[in-house]
Amino acid sequence: MPKFDALIRNGKVVDGTGKPPFIADIAIQDGRIAAIGKDLGTATTEIDASGLLVTPGFVDVHTHFDGQATWDERLWPTSQQGVTTAVMGNCGVGFAPCRPQDRNTLIALMEGVEDIPDTALHEGLPWTWESFPEYLDALGQRNYDIDIAALLPHGPLRVYAMGERAVRREQATPEDLQLMQELVQQGLAAGAVGLSTSRTMAHRSKSGDFTPMYQAVSDELLQLGLSLKNQPNSVFQMISDFDNTEDEFSILTRVSQATGCAGTLSVIQYPHKPQLHRELLELIAQANADGQRILGQVLNRPVGVLMGFECSLNPFSCKPSYEALAHLAPAERIKALGMPATRQAILSEPDRNPHLFMEYFGDNYAGMYPWRGTEPSYLPRPEESVQALADAAGVSPLEWMYDFMLGNDGQALVYLPMANYINNDCDALHELLKHPNTVPALGDGGAHVGTICDGSATTFLLTEWVRNRRLFKIEEAIQLLTQRPASLYGFGDRGTLQVGKLADINIIDLAALKILPPQIVRDLPAGGKRFLQSAEGYRYTLKSGQITYRDGVATDALPGKLVRRGNQPA
Repeated sequence: MPKFDALIRNGKVVDGTGKPPFIADIAIQDGRIAAIGKDLGTATTEIDASGLLVTPGFVDVHTHFDGQATWDERLWPTSQQGVTTAVMGNCGVGFAPCRPQDRNTLIALMEGVEDIPDTALHEGLPWTWESFPEYLDALGQRNYDIDIAALLPHGPLRVYAMGERAVRREQATPEDLQLMQELVQQGLAAGAVGLSTSRTMAHRSKSGDFTPMYQAVSDELLQLGLSLKNQPNSVFQMISDFDNTEDEFSILTRVSQATGCAGTLSVIQYPHKPQLHRELLELIAQANADGQRILGQVLNRPVGVLMGFECSLNPFSCKPSYEALAHLAPAERIKALGMPATRQAILSEPDRNPHLFMEYFGDNYAGMYPWRGTEPSYLPRPEESVQALADAAGVSPLEWMYDFMLGNDGQALVYLPMANYINNDCDALHELLKHPNTVPALGDGGAHVGTICDGSATTFLLTEWVRNRRLFKIEEAIQLLTQRPASLYGFGDRGTLQVGKLADINIIDLAALKILPPQIVRDLPAGGKRFLQSAEGYRYTLKSGQITYRDGVATDALPGKLVRRGNQPA
């Protein structure tokens, strides 16, 4: 009789602790690691990992699968990139708690903030809940290809407590605040892993209005944060413009100091505030030195907007003649865009109600880069820009880009690295990643589905910063992707390969690891479109001991479940 359920033999084990790699076998029984060593015996399923890395499954702490998880079993594109656990509900947006009359408000908020089509949300969301505990129960009845955990979002919380007054961004009354605190406590007791909020002007509803929580007074955030007291392993997540850097940052430190919970915030280098990330890193370092637990969430490559005729954004999407073609089927629309008269009209028209991103970046042609070939270029060179190529061709950048986007049957993409890559410089990326109090995140899986596809940043860390540029040793990079994010949320049963831990495992051919180009597909409810992106080189991904992906192809196994705070799945 086989001794174990599964046995991974002869792999180069990178266990997530930061310890150098070592050759060993890993035995799996009942979904957990049963033994690590040599000559362990036999198993029902055996995998030869000779010449391959064996790592913990990656933990992604910044996703937005709040809607997708209610209708989908496979949480692509995140689960296609080695991730076995994801935290959603970030940035204060989600779908619970919610009264029936507020459903359209939350859908408009999610569409505006996270670029998820409202048609898909109207069609896909089953709305079998009102309270946050009921929402978690709905998720808990489903199976997935990865484990998920959920933050309780401030936006729905505020709308539930205040109704239209929240949409008008009125100040919360003491009664409003008491109700919100009670709802936070209920959510945490049911298994929410913390509370999330947003204070950035970049987050708008579908109508362009600021979110209900935008610039909520600091005392409201502080009082809600204090609701995390006596809730071990809970986290307060925040994104902000940090116009008053120290004052806003102090909300996190005061909450962490008073409750003992962790605080986490997005840290990005923005072109209009090129030193803000350094200010935040200094504040984070000081907070941790003072005994608080604050971690910055960083993306390990540029934050990249993808533009094309099939994307949500491009330099022509606000032109009247372009908008007039929106009702056409994709092939018909591309055919119409190729007509000389249509081209001339669009190129000659001014924008109408341009999107915030295009208003800011729309004429930065030296910062836009066409993607060619079989592998996306996330760190492009100046000579590859639209401006440089248009100058060489003797045409205007808009003309050049229009004709390029018609290529590949209208699927050609132009990449706009809007943050973390000022003047094609990687120094900020290195600072962010090397800081002892940051965690790789901000892949935004499930969000910005027609604009951004950064879920593959996990793979980019291994290909670019480990294999190609040797910025990190492999054991350092794997620890960043596994143990550090797991510890932020107190996920003690995962993040490292140790006996007794969940058998969440990647088996990786590092030499063959490759990010494939993102592609627009129309597989959301109501035929909604989104970017998907896979990778080569992940030979196997196992979740709780079951093979979920083999050479990038999904199996039938769906062992993933909802992870409730304080009650991680056995």
